[in-house]
Amino acid sequence: MLLSRLGLALLAGTVIGWERESQDKPAGLRTNILVSFGSALFVLIPIELGVAQDNPDFLGRVISSVITGVGFIGAGTILHSSRVRGLTSAAAIWVSAALGITMGCGLWLIGLIGIVVTWIVLSVLDRIESHL
Repeated sequence: MLLSRLGLALLAGTVIGWERESQDKPAGLRTNILVSFGSALFVLIPIELGVAQDNPDFLGRVISSVITGVGFIGAGTILHSSRVRGLTSAAAIWVSAALGITMGCGLWLIGLIGIVVTWIVLSVLDRIESHL
C-alpha cells in the first residue's frame, strides 16, 4: 500500500515533468517528481503514524502547509526575471503537489484521472493554442 502510493506519486511527477522538460520549460522532470513525491511523503507521515485518524484536522493542516510551501516554489519559478513568465510551469508544480497529496492519501483513481487531464491541458491544449 505504502509503496504503491509513493510509486503513483512518482508517476504523476514524471508525467508532468516529462512534458515540461520536453518543452524546455524552467521546472522540468526533477522538479515535478520531487514536488509530487515530497507532497506524498508529507501526507503519508501522519497517515502512517495514525495521527490523521485520531485528529483529522491534522492532515488538513499538513496539506495546507504543503500548498503554502509549493506556492513559494511556484513564485520563484514565475519571478526569476523582471518579467512575469512561467505561470504554466508554476501551475504544473502546483498540480504536481496536488497529485502527490492525492496519491499519498490513497485516492489513486482521482489521481490517475488528474494525471490524464493535466497531460491533456499541458500537451494537447498547447498544440491547439499554437494554431490559434
